[in-house]
Amino acid sequence: MDGPHASGARFVATQTLLTLDARHPYAAKSLIDAQDMHRTVMCGFPGWVDDGSRDARAQMGILSTWTLNLREARLSLVVQSQVPGDWGRVPRAALAEEPETLTLDRTFSVGDTVDFRTVVNPVYSRPPAPGSSEKTRGQRVAHTRPDHVKNWFVRRLQPSGEPPVAPDGVTRLGADAPADQLAVRMLPRVSSPAPHKASVSSGRRSGES
Repeated sequence: MDGPHASGARFVATQTLLTLDARHPYAAKSLIDAQDMHRTVMCGFPGWVDDGSRDARAQMGILSTWTLNLREARLSLVVQSQVPGDWGRVPRAALAEEPETLTLDRTFSVGDTVDFRTVVNPVYSRPPAPGSSEKTRGQRVAHTRPDHVKNWFVRRLQPSGEPPVAPDGVTRLGADAPADQLAVRMLPRVSSPAPHKASVSSGRRSGES
């Protein structure tokens, strides 16, 4: 992926691999409830921001993804952040291995090319039903087809010389990639039956590029 808008940019982050026993209730509930997965990720960052902050993840630059090995009953959770995590709140019995942490410190220059993988939650707005009030907003629903997920991502690529916001209002991601080299894998849907606050993600229909 090429970054077209800066002569050089330094990227510093902490990444942690948590390998959990998927049979342990602490890990199992995170797999079936998106709110519990959110809490599992955020438990490593107490005290960095005010309690109840709506944009806590954004302030700390927290990104996460996970994979599940059913044969070995291992849940691998990767957490990236701008601040170091403290994983002492994870029950030791739930850990299949000790957490592994590394610090990334790299400077990217224009023209650098890297391989990447990302998890996205691509949605679109479904128009209101006929006969509904004009003030009714469209419903945001997830893309469920790989080709639609790919098109969603491609629309957000930013070729060199293009502005950060496309003419149709889509915010671009500041980098470009060959569309024919993007591969998509649909991930399982995770949702929560419980009421949730607006600051907590309640589900995902993700495409992995």
